[in-house]
Amino acid sequence: MLMAHPLVLESLVEQYGTLRTLYTEKGSAEVRRQLEDVTYTLCVSTGTRDIDAALTASRRQLAHARSEIDLALVG
Repeated sequence: MLMAHPLVLESLVEQYGTLRTLYTEKGSAEVRRQLEDVTYTLCVSTGTRDIDAALTASRRQLAHARSEIDLALVG
């Protein structure tokens, strides 16, 4: 399975959080469309079918990437 670059994944997770908040506050059709787009992209990027699974997979992949960076810096 292809994996998104950690920076891309991190950006998608941040966008999701921001758009989710905006949609909760304002509920506009444009924000809803953007939220649906980011949700879809996160699901595709993590090989999942729903946003909860996508966020869980994203956090796991980001934690793994950070630990690899930490190991590289120490080693």
